[in-house]
Amino acid sequence: MLTGKQKRHLRSLAHHLTPIFQVGKGGVNEHIFRHIEEAIETRELIKLSVLNNNDEDRHEIARELAEGSGSELVQVIGSTIVLYKESKDHKTIELP
Repeated sequence: MLTGKQKRHLRSLAHHLTPIFQVGKGGVNEHIFRHIEEAIETRELIKLSVLNNNDEDRHEIARELAEGSGSELVQVIGSTIVLYKESKDHKTIELP
């Protein structure tokens, strides 16, 4: 579980990132979990965007993505979701 200070640090690092995945009308599925797990192992911190054609609650989608990929939810702001998971092999982010 991330502390408030750690989340603030991660939010500042994620500010300049661009979303690498989009959740559309199809919603959340096993396919996107696999891709998130692979990407988050190399990057540690990723951004995703929820498209306008998705009718589900963005906070619920964020919780599902975090649980399904084994990562921590850092932030949901507008249609953007930020996830973090410490990498085993490519650790670059030092948390305060």
